[in-house]
Amino acid sequence: MEIQTPTMEEIAFKPIGVIRSPFSDVEGMPVQSVAAIGVKGTVEIDPELTQGLKDLEGFSHIILIYYFHLNKGYSLHVIPFLDPALKGVFATRVPRRPNGIGLSVVRLTGIQGNHLEIEDVDILDQTPLLDIKPFVPEFDHRDVQSTGWFAKGAQKASVIRADRRFIDQTGNEP
Repeated sequence: MEIQTPTMEEIAFKPIGVIRSPFSDVEGMPVQSVAAIGVKGTVEIDPELTQGLKDLEGFSHIILIYYFHLNKGYSLHVIPFLDPALKGVFATRVPRRPNGIGLSVVRLTGIQGNHLEIEDVDILDQTPLLDIKPFVPEFDHRDVQSTGWFAKGAQKASVIRADRRFIDQTGNEP
């Protein structure tokens, strides 16, 4: 039996804003937002989209969806920050992906016009923002039975820091 796949079209996104953080280089950044507790940043939304922020101030946490703008190419096999063994990219949260999309749950501490004040930031300065969604525990929390290989290393996320392993201008496999 032959498997039929739909025609894949290229999809283009226009950033809705930019994320500002104290991290000008990936070297030494937290690898997850749980390791960035208290790290402050801002989100600057396109002024034309400011009205879309209405009612967001009622949420303590938001989900930022963004583009890993420094990554060139991708690798299907990577050595993640939390384990020394080679893994399939889709079993990791590394930035070097076929579609360089990242997400972080951050604390929303204030809104001033088109600027969001945030904390727990694990994102590189000047990262293009694609979308914002409210974090709703009743929707976003699951009773998880298995976390795969992360079960052995997730607790290290609070102390492990990023290096430049995924910033390779050639796009070649590591």
